[in-house]
Amino acid sequence: MLTVWGRRNSQNVQKVMWLIGELGLDHTHIDAGSSFGGLDTPEFLARNPHGKIPVIEDEAGAVWESHTILRYLAAKHGGESWWPADPFQRSLQDRWIEWGTTTLQVSLLEIFWAFYRTPEEKRNQAFLKGAFRRCHAAFAALDAHLATTPYMAGDQLTLADIPAGATLFRYLTMPIERPALPHVEALYGRLSERDAYRTHVMVPYEDLFGRMDY
Repeated sequence: MLTVWGRRNSQNVQKVMWLIGELGLDHTHIDAGSSFGGLDTPEFLARNPHGKIPVIEDEAGAVWESHTILRYLAAKHGGESWWPADPFQRSLQDRWIEWGTTTLQVSLLEIFWAFYRTPEEKRNQAFLKGAFRRCHAAFAALDAHLATTPYMAGDQLTLADIPAGATLFRYLTMPIERPALPHVEALYGRLSERDAYRTHVMVPYEDLFGRMDY
């Protein structure tokens, strides 16, 4: 049996749960992290010595780091559409997996923490001005790419869509001004029709507003 540790409103956990949903994998979910705690126990640290979520465990052992988990599950359970045998075809997905986190998610998290999770009286407006500029620029770059393709790496959903797709719900529903992003919104519309995305990514996050504790 596959077991997953993590809180459902963590974006990195949502990536893993979304793929699990797409693959239809039987699993047990254990809430961990933030108000659930449990990350500093000897049992958890034996699975991930860094004490962070998400972590999964199956008959082979424990796996940590969200993108490593995505690749592991895709390689083990996803078949050719999720884990192409050809190295170049796999790279078409892999490059967007990395960009989705190192650029897109990083820029979103800047405003999510500095704006949404910081009480108004404590917000650094000078930092926020630059953070919003960086974030909107990253999503504009995504929009330009999606003008050429319905999904991140072609005509169907692949592993490439998961990191970027996991950012869309919060970016498009936070109370902020955004540039026109018709192709990003079109992708969000396609993803919103998928049961696994609605269940594991479109998770309410209002309880995090103005809350700076991790």
